[in-house]
Amino acid sequence: MTKSSKTDWSRLAQQDDQQIDTSDIAELGDDFFRQAELRVPAKQAVTIRLDADVLAWFKEQGTGYQTRINQLLRQYMQAQQRHR
Repeated sequence: MTKSSKTDWSRLAQQDDQQIDTSDIAELGDDFFRQAELRVPAKQAVTIRLDADVLAWFKEQGTGYQTRINQLLRQYMQAQQRHR
């Protein structure tokens, strides 16, 4: 299901910012950033029952495991919305 990237990541990592061609990207002026708004969905505390091994695996990945679980649930939600 996952497609492998055709990007040459090692070559890209060695480039300086000046070497990246951004000619097809419009410049964002000061007005854009003055008017920009960061929209973060509100969080809601819930109680959820997870299999012990699933929760342990996420916790083993380190801090931020709840954020990662949320990101995976969001990706699933968005994939389901695209299939409607």
